[in-house]
Amino acid sequence: MLSAHEFATLMLVRDSADQIAEQEELDTLLERQLVAMEQLAGGAVRPRITQDGDSLLRNLARM
Repeated sequence: MLSAHEFATLMLVRDSADQIAEQEELDTLLERQLVAMEQLAGGAVRPRITQDGDSLLRNLARM
């Protein structure tokens, strides 16, 4: 089960990944494969939501 902070971080990654600072919650989302790190042109790395993460958020929205 994800904590409220982890759910909030997942939503931030979906909506504005560029604004994510290093957070503990991101590690949990990476471990659960709800978020992956994306290599951008120029060498920068940012988190992006995976298909599983997106599916989880869509299912929660239905509740």
